[in-house]
Amino acid sequence: MKFDSPLFDSVRVKPDKDRRRKTDGPECQWAGCKEKATHRAPKGRGRENDHWRFCLDHVRQYNQSYNYFKGMSDAAVMAYQKDALTGHRPTWKMGTGKGPVRPDSQSFGGSADPFGFFGEGARAEQRERAETRTVRNAERKALDTLGLDVGATTHQVKTRFKELVKRHHPDANGGDRSTEHKLIEVIQAYNYLKSVGFG
Repeated sequence: MKFDSPLFDSVRVKPDKDRRRKTDGPECQWAGCKEKATHRAPKGRGRENDHWRFCLDHVRQYNQSYNYFKGMSDAAVMAYQKDALTGHRPTWKMGTGKGPVRPDSQSFGGSADPFGFFGEGARAEQRERAETRTVRNAERKALDTLGLDVGATTHQVKTRFKELVKRHHPDANGGDRSTEHKLIEVIQAYNYLKSVGFG
């Protein structure tokens, strides 16, 4: 390893001298300044690829007074900022797709659904799966506690649970605690059904 390498100096805590190659750059474009132009500053809106070349002092002075939105109305500034959220790219509202919908395929919100994930085919498949799956005794008992049959859906379980809680809660019965044991059974049954996939 060479100890007089500029790469070695960048690793040192304090290099003994600056060994980077000095290049003669352009002069500062500020009127009357003869310093080297070490920084770029944008020329303005609509000229994003054009830059002024300034020294450090003048680029600071320029940046303090620079306003990209100068000359724009408030509505135009708001429109620009809103458009900047999407990177100034076009967007469309959800559900306004203009793609063709084939009558032979299932559709969901105007989009093609060739596999029937969202149509009646999915519901029929769910019912078929529900009929073929084995129902445990604890699940059957929990459904019975809620007053539902084995083929109940998640929505039916939630709806029935809310009805029974309102009916048996002491606050809904003027402080009467006579049906509190039934409320506890309903809550335990619902918690079990949630744990097996109904919630």
